[in-house]
Amino acid sequence: MSTLKEICSGLPLDPLPPNRGRDPSLPHAPIRTPNLTAEEERLALRNALRYFPSSHHATLAPEFAQELRQYGHIYMYRFCPALRMRAYPIDQYPCCTRQAASIMLMIMNNLDPAIAQFPQELVTYGGNGQVFSNWAQFRLVMQYLSEMSEEQTLVMYSGHPMGLFPSLPSSPRAIITNGMVIPNYSSREQYEKMFALGVSMYGQMTAGSYCYIGPQGIVHGTLLTVLNAGRRYLGSGDLSGRVFVTSGLGGMSGAQAKAAVIAGCIGVIAEVDEAPLRKRHEQGWLMEVTSNMEQCIQRIREARTSKTPLSLGYHGNIVDLWERLLLEYERTGELLVDLGSDQTSLHNPFNGGYYPVQLSFRQANQLMSTDASRFRGIVGDSLKRHVTAVNKLADAGMFFWDYGNAFLLEAERAGADVQKKDGGATEFRYPSYVQDIMGDIFSLGFGPFRWVCTSGDPRDLAVTDDIAATVLEEISADANQDIRQQYDDNIRWIREAGKHNMVVGSQARILYSDQKGRVCIALAINQAVADGRVSAPVVISRDHHDVSGTDSPFRETSNVYDGSAFCADMAVQNFVGDAFRGATWVALHNGGGVGWGEVMNGGFGLLLDGSDEAAKRARLMLNWDVSNGVARRCWSGNSNAYETIQRTMEEHGQLRVTMPFPVQDEHVLDRALQG
Repeated sequence: MSTLKEICSGLPLDPLPPNRGRDPSLPHAPIRTPNLTAEEERLALRNALRYFPSSHHATLAPEFAQELRQYGHIYMYRFCPALRMRAYPIDQYPCCTRQAASIMLMIMNNLDPAIAQFPQELVTYGGNGQVFSNWAQFRLVMQYLSEMSEEQTLVMYSGHPMGLFPSLPSSPRAIITNGMVIPNYSSREQYEKMFALGVSMYGQMTAGSYCYIGPQGIVHGTLLTVLNAGRRYLGSGDLSGRVFVTSGLGGMSGAQAKAAVIAGCIGVIAEVDEAPLRKRHEQGWLMEVTSNMEQCIQRIREARTSKTPLSLGYHGNIVDLWERLLLEYERTGELLVDLGSDQTSLHNPFNGGYYPVQLSFRQANQLMSTDASRFRGIVGDSLKRHVTAVNKLADAGMFFWDYGNAFLLEAERAGADVQKKDGGATEFRYPSYVQDIMGDIFSLGFGPFRWVCTSGDPRDLAVTDDIAATVLEEISADANQDIRQQYDDNIRWIREAGKHNMVVGSQARILYSDQKGRVCIALAINQAVADGRVSAPVVISRDHHDVSGTDSPFRETSNVYDGSAFCADMAVQNFVGDAFRGATWVALHNGGGVGWGEVMNGGFGLLLDGSDEAAKRARLMLNWDVSNGVARRCWSGNSNAYETIQRTMEEHGQLRVTMPFPVQDEHVLDRALQG
């Protein structure tokens, strides 16, 4: 059995560990289809072997070549540690600095089988959200972190540890970039080749930045989305007896079941893969499971009548479920669904992110690797059927939104009827949840703030929950009505979080807060660490899906209408600004959420160790981390962001933002252009 000391000692070479191959008890990533030429296969093999002394090449080359041809990638299964991957208490990591130990803890949490979607392929969530490209990289990173001092920074190139470089104690301990590809070459086809060659990597959002906290990480955002959808579309925050239909129970989408029940509605979630369905049921996130369509429809009717909150997993294809709901409406006139969305991984539609209704799960996995062109056509036909059923139900009164997973984008590319008449470049027949439901939250500076108690002790988490709730209650008392509503939702969330049994993996929590709330919570937690009320340091972070962290024209910045929705200055500036304002580590990614080539996003981790230095870093960095995005949204013409940044400047004398002067008289433009 491996130990933490052993996996921090570098690559095991003398002797080589046995090659156990894939663990049949774990779920595994779909076979990739990079379509390498013979020369590219040779290059991929050469690139993989350069991690090892030449004396081992004759042994490793044949098995690496077999992995490449059998799975479409060289994962180096031989070097997958036997040690159970999980977030061990921070003091158990053999390190010279706790900052490095905190990064190691977060990496191992991302690879915990209770959390990771395909742990042996180093995929945390989203079907292809990698932590590393192969197991040699994991072992080298752990070695570097265990040896680094506070005057070194680990530099990460798309999963590859370039090495430890001298830096300042105030510098980040790790700088991570994933998928930084020259724009003209950032296509899906090129990505598959580059990943197979081992030279680039898709880090999703918090997979490659080591900041994922399990499906809890999106439960709260999903809860807010469903609650706000009810307020906006159904005219009520009371969702009892209301039915929300969607799909996906994987890493991120698994949150939908828990969020539906907390919101008080009936959540019906279709999932084709039995493994995540079973995992969510065993973890208590999913109340019931059925593969029988008749039983599924019956349970919907029963729960609607009794107005009992329910999370029901349907083991089958979401298209079949939508078409059956449509058939029930056409037969009886009874609309059994009120709210609808989709969380299939359509950022990755042709390699396991979307399973077409015409094929079984097994057939689809086989065809996507043996006849990729035919599979693409079948996916397109399935998306058209999918949209047709949704459109008819929407015409009958259901409210549907895009969850930022590229559903409408890929449906449009497939030729489905999702166009919006006279719509802009980022608009479709149905709104993105950012455009229609959550956009004003970002403009107010609210977004997903999270923390991890590195002791692994649930008692520390309970203390930090109470600290956060108390801080928000104090701030809320003096807030205006719009902001108070956001605070009230989050206070209720955090006060009830413990009873909902949401912790999977590390002792972590998430809530939505604005700039003031984040800073105050961080400082209060840091003081609790200093006082000993919290027994070990706490890592603070956030989802990349946030106010400033992501430029994504079909999601986070879909409600930016000044023509800059396709520009990525905000995310890049955020990454750089966080780095020199005190983050323990920072990450910048191509892709995430909507997919490769569609998004630029970044994130951070910051260790609160109870020191005055940690407080200084948290205050400086968190203020920037929110104000950056609010300022950009203000400049684009958003009135809520204008008011938010104006108020922030009044509170922070050193902050000066260029404010826009909106055109008041459209006739000025008409006359100028006619002249």
